[in-house]
Amino acid sequence: MPDHAHSSDPAVQAQLDRLAALSPGRDILGLERITELCARLGDPQNHLPPVLHVAGTNGKGSTCAFLRAAIEAEGLTTHVYSSPHLVRFNERIRIAGKLIDDGLLAALLGEVLDVAEGLQASFFEVTTATAFLAFARNPADACIVEVGLGGRLDATNIIRSPAVCGIASLGIDHEAFLLAPEANVPAAPLDRIAFEKAGIAKAGVPLVTQAYPPTARDEVAKQAAKAGAVLLDRGEAWGAAVDEGGLHYRDECGVLDLPLPAMAGAHQADNAALAIAMLRHQTAFGISERAFAEAMAHAHWPARLQRLGAGPLTAILRPGTALWLDGGHNPDAGAALAKALAHRPPLHVVCGLLANKDAAGFLRPIADKIASFQAVPVPGHEHRDPRELCRTVQGELGVSYARARPDIETALRHIASDGALADVLICGSLYLAGVVLDRNREWPV
Repeated sequence: MPDHAHSSDPAVQAQLDRLAALSPGRDILGLERITELCARLGDPQNHLPPVLHVAGTNGKGSTCAFLRAAIEAEGLTTHVYSSPHLVRFNERIRIAGKLIDDGLLAALLGEVLDVAEGLQASFFEVTTATAFLAFARNPADACIVEVGLGGRLDATNIIRSPAVCGIASLGIDHEAFLLAPEANVPAAPLDRIAFEKAGIAKAGVPLVTQAYPPTARDEVAKQAAKAGAVLLDRGEAWGAAVDEGGLHYRDECGVLDLPLPAMAGAHQADNAALAIAMLRHQTAFGISERAFAEAMAHAHWPARLQRLGAGPLTAILRPGTALWLDGGHNPDAGAALAKALAHRPPLHVVCGLLANKDAAGFLRPIADKIASFQAVPVPGHEHRDPRELCRTVQGELGVSYARARPDIETALRHIASDGALADVLICGSLYLAGVVLDRNREWPV
């Protein structure tokens, strides 16, 4: 599904228009185009600060947030490359802690596009090259790079010698790309996903992973061995446990007793633990226990079970109603959301999903938490018909009240006029989450 962006800055928009005209308009996996594009730019990917490379189906963005928080708590600086953006394209490229400014972004996009003629480079490939150029030209102590799609053939995977690689949770998503038949790869869906994610493994580089089902774990181990990476998996090389007292991490270097993450959701402790393990198993720089503790309190990643503050959308609801936002969109994200909502009463759910997502798979884990269901479009993207989405939740999930609405505001007004007082959850798409943040005037910074 094609990515796109708009900017209020005319110079940036001019370059984004060039990118839209140049790009083939769809996701394309493979390293040939990004390799040639970066070669034309002097191979900036070979001149980055120490790189922490993060893959995974769910949780990789939050893991990157914990990495950044810990590094900055130590008094160090880090670049960050992440995707997708929620409101502004600039969110994808953070230089030494700050979002790239419009002037530099326009100039770098222009420089990349000037040499991209004839390559049919995708939106993500041009964006990746732009980030690498920005990071190579600006000093920092570290560089956090989030995989866009998969790992093995993702544009970020031309980085040759990262300081450490990490793989967050594994789950089924992007089936059209990552589960397509191909020779010499596993047939079982989760094993195939493991194969793709483990493709970021590099010779002599620590590969830190979560715990996976046995066959998926074996596939990761196989790819790590093939690459010559040092596999450090949860349950063997490191471990973490959670209780009401905090997050308890251990590895061969010792034990850390840390506060629980401030980010909502039980799954965030797992993402924090992966970030800790990655930082503890690289040697480019050190992170103190104090910095890890501060990171638990300060790490933030928008649209991951985020409670929205005062704004035009929250003002629609009745006083005292909490409005939550989550960008999860696949079955594993639904399961994580269900754990986070386990001890909460049912909510009014507003949901929009892209056309290629498994609606029943995502919503089934939270079906018993749906007090009412409002389906909305995802503006600017191919999405599930809201009426079809309502039929799915009523027919397959047994939700009694489901209605299609034309937009978020209309859905919230209907909820506000309902006599049943309950909190509200907007979910189903990071693109929808971006619309919500923009309309509530809560722009990521």
